Amino acid sequence: MKGRPSALITFGIKGGFDAGVKFYDALKLFKRLVNIGDAKSLAAHPASTTHRQLTETELASAGVTHDMIRLCIGIENIDDILADLEQALGVCRS
Repeated sequence: MKGRPSALITFGIKGGFDAGVKFYDALKLFKRLVNIGDAKSLAAHPASTTHRQLTETELASAGVTHDMIRLCIGIENIDDILADLEQALGVCRS
């Protein structure tokens, strides 16, 4: 990355809240932390973590959906990162 900061990616998991939780829980390489900009890969499922206390209206106002996953991609080997994402996607599809 030549000293540049890590990438922050936000996306939704097909299947809503339950699939989002399954994906989040299945991650092995990604650390389940809510800070960003670390050297290690981090993941968050805001609907079940940082924003879990909000009402549906407040979630919508904050732009948080039940299927939302946030990843901060760190400096681990790309093959390891991709393998972790693939296995977690496999878990939430089942």
